[in-house]
Amino acid sequence: MPIRRDDRGRYVEVELGRVEESLWLRCTECGELVFRRKLRETNHICPRCGAYFFLTAQERIASLCDEGSFQPLTVGHSSSDPLGFVDRRPYEERLAEAQSLTGLRDAVMVGRARVSGHPVMLAVMDFRFIGGSMGWVVGEEIATAIEGAAEGKNPFVLVVASGGARVQEGTVSLMQMAKTVAARSLLAEAGIPFIAVLTYPSTGGMLASVASLADVTVAEQGAMIGFAGPRVIEQTTGERLPAGFQTAKFALEHGIVDQVVTREALHDELGRVLGVLTEGGHAE
Repeated sequence: MPIRRDDRGRYVEVELGRVEESLWLRCTECGELVFRRKLRETNHICPRCGAYFFLTAQERIASLCDEGSFQPLTVGHSSSDPLGFVDRRPYEERLAEAQSLTGLRDAVMVGRARVSGHPVMLAVMDFRFIGGSMGWVVGEEIATAIEGAAEGKNPFVLVVASGGARVQEGTVSLMQMAKTVAARSLLAEAGIPFIAVLTYPSTGGMLASVASLADVTVAEQGAMIGFAGPRVIEQTTGERLPAGFQTAKFALEHGIVDQVVTREALHDELGRVLGVLTEGGHAE
């Protein structure tokens, strides 16, 4: 039976066919083999040791939004291969595989929803789709969601799970950093709140652009937050990095985020922040 690790080796997935058919997951923090249905009940947190499992975009939406409130925004874009890029495999092949694996057009889902009764425009990234990387479709969908938030006078919530820019799209991908930053200015001009939720991982071009420009930035406990990976930084600078570098706690202590919240408390905390930021809101 094949076993798959994520890129930090924390979790091992025991696959019985495709991802949607996987019945068991093993937590490498404690070695516990957990029934997938049990994980849904615990918000994808190991019931034995409390380690966090990755959430898909669909699972993240279900955990953050009021039940039945999410309405997808039909943008209709599908990724293409502007450079005819080939490394070990053609980019078009990687796209097709990611779309089959996730059921998504690309690495983000956008739509309208409610969080603790507050209407929001939501964009949620999915790390399964080529590392949650930002190509032209992701940039376009986030920009479209921001424009919709500004027009509808609804707060914008961005949930980041991204390794950065999508190298297979070259400069086209890098242009999305400028596009999303320019779109973000629409929220400022309209006086619309923007909340970013940083999860594991929040890195590269996403963090270097729109994800760092929120009015309030909340990190999920266990998030990795930084531009480049620790190994790349150490090799480039020749310096040993401090303990806990790029963790959510480190980001909080150095003013990069406003709060670190457990997964169980994230829905309620977003509701509280939305209550403070929207007209007539108050902190409880």
